[in-house]
Amino acid sequence: MGNVLVFLEQADRRLRPAALSAISLSRAIHKSSGGKLLFVLIGDSVADAAKEASQFGADAIFTVEAPALKNYLAETYAPIVARLASEQGASIVAGCATSVGKDLLPRVAGILDAGVAPDVSGVVNAKQYRRATNAGNAIQTIEVLSDIVVVSGRQTDFPRAQPTGGSSPISAAAPGNINAAGASFVELQSQKRDRPDLTEARVVISGGRGMKEGKNFAVLEQLCDLVGGALGASRAACDAGMVPNDLQVGQTGKVVAPDLYVAVAISGAIQHLAGMKGSKVIVAVNKDPEAPIFQVADYGLVTTWEKAVPELLAEIKKIKSA
Repeated sequence: MGNVLVFLEQADRRLRPAALSAISLSRAIHKSSGGKLLFVLIGDSVADAAKEASQFGADAIFTVEAPALKNYLAETYAPIVARLASEQGASIVAGCATSVGKDLLPRVAGILDAGVAPDVSGVVNAKQYRRATNAGNAIQTIEVLSDIVVVSGRQTDFPRAQPTGGSSPISAAAPGNINAAGASFVELQSQKRDRPDLTEARVVISGGRGMKEGKNFAVLEQLCDLVGGALGASRAACDAGMVPNDLQVGQTGKVVAPDLYVAVAISGAIQHLAGMKGSKVIVAVNKDPEAPIFQVADYGLVTTWEKAVPELLAEIKKIKSA
């Protein structure tokens, strides 16, 4: 087998947590594929992020920098990743299945005429991968037969890599002809929150349609702030306009696997379970004892949120003040 080339996401001169999951994925692939483990970072100023990446045991790190690459566009990034894969003899191109990864990696595969193993949750070998299907109710093993394989890993299934020590060599690669093919970056719209991002938080507190109206999510926000967690919601709550859609946890929302997931007034439809049942500990609060959420919960409380959440807030405050 050839080398393994890994695309690492970076922002604000730091590696994103998704990059660490991509490194964990690539290490699992590298064990069975052999060859060299190579990282690539693309942007306008990636030197600091590359230096951070050098602690994770790569054989080499390539940086591609240009003012035109400051903002991500698949049209400009994909040809660079594909070219480096060809130049470095990579038989595997890997990354994380984030919104960027899901946009970039299929385009890289198209340029390389490569097969794709998308959103995988486990590595069998360099050609075979495990991934969830049927809303997470079944795990399938897929095999990619092409000479080059493009792989994206589900962030929640690959833990953040830990530094191995040492320092990998870093070299600059030429960006080449940057052609956006008619596309242009207009603006990045993001919501600044004091709480951690849903996909990166160790504690997630989610509310469902049973919260009745948006203003009632304020009590869940208080709970999030007390425990340093992120606020989530079911699709029903988002569709009802109670909270923004970017808080949706589920098959068509964000997939999370925190250390602690608290589901408040969420029935547990299969669509929602697909996005959170990988959590290490699940706590459910619902007034319906037959709610499907209790089938996956480690701890369940059959009561109304109006009674349970204020009591929980009071107990946590008491413990914190002790």
